[in-house]
Amino acid sequence: MLKPKEINTENKSKKRIYLSSPHMSDEGYEKQYINEAFESNWIAPLGKNVDEFEKELAAKVGIKAAAALSSGTAAIHMALKAAGVGEGDIVFCPTLTFAATANPIIYQNAIPVFIDSDYETWNMSPEALEEAFKKYPKVKAVLVVHLYGLSADMDKIVEICKKHDVQLIEDAAESLGTTYKGRYTGTIGDYGIYSFNGNKIITTSGGGMLVSDNEERIAKVRFWATQARDNARHYQHSELGYNYRMSNVIAGIGRGQLKVLDQRIEKKRYIFDFYKRELGCIDEIDFMPVNDWNKPNCWLTCITLTGKVRPLDVIIRLEEENIESRPVWKPMHMQPFYQHYDYIGSNVSEKIFENGVCLPSDTKMTDEDLYRVVNIIKGLWK
Repeated sequence: MLKPKEINTENKSKKRIYLSSPHMSDEGYEKQYINEAFESNWIAPLGKNVDEFEKELAAKVGIKAAAALSSGTAAIHMALKAAGVGEGDIVFCPTLTFAATANPIIYQNAIPVFIDSDYETWNMSPEALEEAFKKYPKVKAVLVVHLYGLSADMDKIVEICKKHDVQLIEDAAESLGTTYKGRYTGTIGDYGIYSFNGNKIITTSGGGMLVSDNEERIAKVRFWATQARDNARHYQHSELGYNYRMSNVIAGIGRGQLKVLDQRIEKKRYIFDFYKRELGCIDEIDFMPVNDWNKPNCWLTCITLTGKVRPLDVIIRLEEENIESRPVWKPMHMQPFYQHYDYIGSNVSEKIFENGVCLPSDTKMTDEDLYRVVNIIKGLWK
């Protein structure tokens, strides 16, 4: 078994394969919109690209309103604020997620309670959610995540939230283009957020979007996110504001990227199918769950391992060949900052973390690159 101290220096003579890196369009759509911003000298926050990016993304996913913001984290923060979450309020949040999901709860001085996953979706367990409501009947919001592009079991979660009259926020940072029973993730709850970070399925280098059918609340979010400047000739502020609006330049990148979203999803699914075909013959490898009602964007292809070969063995072996991979997210209730907050569940998320690996899923990968990865992994079982 390989140990961390045995890791070799990256083999720089071999082509670097990334986990998930930015992929600009071959057609140069992004440059066209950026050039328009420069030619009009409208590079500062707000402008035509921001307005059009909001409209185009809302039209793509089939929702009424969108606010382009500086990050997906900012979008979650604004969603919580729009939902009325404040000091001392309880927010249910999945434990198996990236810290950016949970951090905005703290920004609002609210209290996160972490909910376990289930094996059927890797996302928030409806059973654990019901159990959490028994312990905490007064909850302000439920924040659900669609992990790695896999949809949560939304019918059950929506039903539970309606029963308890609680607003539902979808963290769809990793799942733009994923559908649940024909509906895009991010459009099923009261609010949805998308991320355009550099590793996401499309990118603006940084940035995010908050979407909702509640047009009045999205208008309010735009106000808050533009320093909450009142409609007055002088600078006047009656509410606390934030500098969260998206730049007109990077919104141009987003408009260009949106044109190739379907191509990127197609390639991500191709990568997942390739790995499953080539590695599915190994009994000790299981793949992330894809259900009949879930059509994921396959942002990252993730596997879990049983037996002697462990996730660290795979990660280190790939690193030795200049190939990037990662562990599955470490659950929030295991993080030093969050370990004192309550957690409801039966440790499913811990087992996924302990046994999980995110394989390189870069949309620029060739078949040669994919064969290189699978042959290295297969070699661990020889």
